[in-house]
Amino acid sequence: MQKKFVKTQNVKKLISLINNLNSRPAGIPGMALVYGEPGLGKTQAVLWWAAHNDVIFIRGTNLMTSRWLLEEIVEELGEEPYFKTSDLFKQCIKQLKEKPRLIIVDEIDYLATDYKAIETLRDIHDKSNAPILLVGMGQADKKIMRYKHLYDRISEKLKFKPFSQEDVKNIILQLCEVEMTDCAIKFVFEKTNRFRQLVKFIRKAEEIAKANNLSTLDEFTLKELINYESGEIDNAVKKTK
Repeated sequence: MQKKFVKTQNVKKLISLINNLNSRPAGIPGMALVYGEPGLGKTQAVLWWAAHNDVIFIRGTNLMTSRWLLEEIVEELGEEPYFKTSDLFKQCIKQLKEKPRLIIVDEIDYLATDYKAIETLRDIHDKSNAPILLVGMGQADKKIMRYKHLYDRISEKLKFKPFSQEDVKNIILQLCEVEMTDCAIKFVFEKTNRFRQLVKFIRKAEEIAKANNLSTLDEFTLKELINYESGEIDNAVKKTK
């Protein structure tokens, strides 16, 4: 399978959202929320952006506190964190004012139950004017909505949606090392439109082609040769519906 990053419709919308966030006019809040169900490529998309741009990437964890959050941000800024929390916050703001950068906080759901952590993010935004992108699961919008002061600062929202048939086609064409006919691509789309399961499907298709010395796969070949009795793909798809 090819190692490429495919710009799906979700990714294109994410790029537009970040560009809007970075170029917003004065007085417009600089926070945004990207959310959606598992397996749609949210984390891969923001990691790809972070790898190609000068941003601060933080991944929330179940035990993360507001101080831990500040320490992570300061370390990402290339600084040694101060000991006192008040100094740590000032250190963070100073660095962001000197060199403004987008802060991406993935797995925001873990922090959504911690009032101090959420309010710390709001304070960082207000004090430094740094744009902040929150990334979470399907219910992240509702979880964040409970914090009115922060939610009012969210000027952009994007919900990742399951892939369209065109997305699935582009992913297969760019990643799969075996050619698939249009009917085969349609068959794959009907089985799954989640990225994680789609990758498994592509790998399985490549194994089938190699084992049977095939250069092209059509719908009927896939139906005949893929062993669904294991239930790996179908069961995973059912869980995501």
